[in-house]
Amino acid sequence: MKDKKRKVNPVPKEQTTSVRLGSKKKLCFLRRNKMKDKIVEDLKREFDIRSCVGIDKYKTTLQDNNKDDFLQHLKEELMDAALYIQKLQSK
Repeated sequence: MKDKKRKVNPVPKEQTTSVRLGSKKKLCFLRRNKMKDKIVEDLKREFDIRSCVGIDKYKTTLQDNNKDDFLQHLKEELMDAALYIQKLQSK
């Protein structure tokens, strides 16, 4: 009989939460009210602002929008990004 090793969670249960990433459910460790990453917090704020602007402009959420061709939009955004890279490299 094999010895089953019990995994020990180093973070107290009240500081963890389950999150769904794609089709997989994972345990996300949150250190609430302790350490925050300013870079991540700034980006989250930008996403919130961008969402508000999009909802005001298009009168729908990304979740509810089933009309647009998102692959085409992505391709065009990546083409723009390649142009920005080329411009910066040509200086």
